[in-house]
Amino acid sequence: MKKPASNQAFGQYLRTLREAKGWSQQALADAADITKKTVYRIETAQTSPTLDVLVCLAEGLEMPLRDLVDFPLVQFH
Repeated sequence: MKKPASNQAFGQYLRTLREAKGWSQQALADAADITKKTVYRIETAQTSPTLDVLVCLAEGLEMPLRDLVDFPLVQFH
């Protein structure tokens, strides 16, 4: 993984979006047509989402892909 801080920031952002809807990881997985394990692994920065998964997440969250990937990065030291 080349940018672990970016993965962590995206995972936190995804969790924030999910929780804002009042959804469980399973509810997001169902809406996005992916597995709960995939949601968990992205949120905990264990994996980087593929473009295909990003598209599924954006559709499930009913938001444009560009908004999904426009997440705040943590400050690098």
